[in-house]
Amino acid sequence: MSHQQPLSSSVQPTDIYGGDEVSALVLDPGYCNTRAGYAGEEMPKQVLPSFYGHINGRDVFGDEYIVPKPGFEVRNYMNRDSVVEDWDAATRMWEHVLVKRLQPERSTPPSKKGINISDDGDVPMEDDGNNNEDAMDALEKPLAENPLLMTEAPWNSPKAREKAIEISMETWGVPAFWLSKTPVLAAFAAGKATALVIDVGGANTSVTAIHDGMVLKRSIQRSPVGGVWLSSQICKMWDGSEPKVDVVPRFMVESKKAVEAGAPAEANLRKFNFDIHPSFRAYEEERVLTEFKESVVEVWRGPQRFTTPGNEDAVRTQPGRVFEMPDGSNQMWREQRFKVSEGMWDETAAYNSTDEEGRVTKAQTIPALIKAALEGVDVDLRPNILGNVVVTGSTSLLNGFNDRLNHELAQMYPGVKIKIHAAGLTTERRFGAWIGGSILASLGTFHQMWISRKEYDENGAGIVEKRCK
Repeated sequence: MSHQQPLSSSVQPTDIYGGDEVSALVLDPGYCNTRAGYAGEEMPKQVLPSFYGHINGRDVFGDEYIVPKPGFEVRNYMNRDSVVEDWDAATRMWEHVLVKRLQPERSTPPSKKGINISDDGDVPMEDDGNNNEDAMDALEKPLAENPLLMTEAPWNSPKAREKAIEISMETWGVPAFWLSKTPVLAAFAAGKATALVIDVGGANTSVTAIHDGMVLKRSIQRSPVGGVWLSSQICKMWDGSEPKVDVVPRFMVESKKAVEAGAPAEANLRKFNFDIHPSFRAYEEERVLTEFKESVVEVWRGPQRFTTPGNEDAVRTQPGRVFEMPDGSNQMWREQRFKVSEGMWDETAAYNSTDEEGRVTKAQTIPALIKAALEGVDVDLRPNILGNVVVTGSTSLLNGFNDRLNHELAQMYPGVKIKIHAAGLTTERRFGAWIGGSILASLGTFHQMWISRKEYDENGAGIVEKRCK
């Protein structure tokens, strides 16, 4: 009796979606950027702005297409809560990044090229038309061979979750699908199954407690105090500074001369024979603000608040940072670069804002979010969660952020062992959720978890609510 031979590594079972057998895709949509790539890789292959151009009734995706043109408008398919608002645009954007940018060009099937025609000019007949049409249909769906893991905000609505699986299964024909919450994936990326995840992103800041890989729903806290809010604070600071700082985006500058610090700019500005759409101008101004955040803004490390008497005077005696605007004007920033970010921790230090969005209440500051999140967690779990604080999100890369967070936590929870896990590499902090998704989707054990095409056909879109908790 012959023994059955094990499958060689080149002949993998066809029903396995995880591991290295089939390249699963990971899609991580956010308010500022949409990240996509293959599971098992260290970094997303494609990072596109979630902002896209709209001109003459059509949409264009990718930074290289966001250029000044008559009637060119910049839009975003997400709202400031990191939830999809425009599903048509979202579908087109995701398809653009997953299919056009990630997939190799598909070759035309031989039957459509005419190379199957025999010498006498006859085309061979197919044996079973129906089966063949189904097979061709499956092949023509852009992602028929790639399982897809997608990320979502912890507060995403059931309707939006069902829409995501519907698009993936019906429009793209994915063989398997999974939806995972961003804080859970950020914790996985840090090697934690239980953690307090502090995600300081572009549109908002959220604090979520994770226990054994599950989001503790009562702990979810969020606030608009993120990168975009920080930009509005910088604008307030520039408006009130002497001399007033005007933001001239890079696309408007044709040439410039070097000038002394504080001197007015000497630059030739481009003239356009059409009106620049305000949304395009705002998008370009945000680039300058991002540069300022990355190179100048710093978080006051503590231990006391920045507003404590004497701190501001002490900073004035220290070296500052010079920032040059795209038009050549430059200035030294000292105590202002700490003051501008202080509102994240202490609402009394924030620049006053006339609009609702820019105003910060005490409950929206990071220490208050942490306190509220932990109050929604069982008392017995708190010490374990505080011993695994995971920091993620681009805005958490501000200089001094982790030191300040450590001081605030130590003051709020004296006697508790607090350990902060914040990846040293900027890419790991920016793409925390994507990296967690890449790790999860490439695990051999995860392939039993996917929602398969068969399950979706049997149960409909509602399956996502039952399975992806």
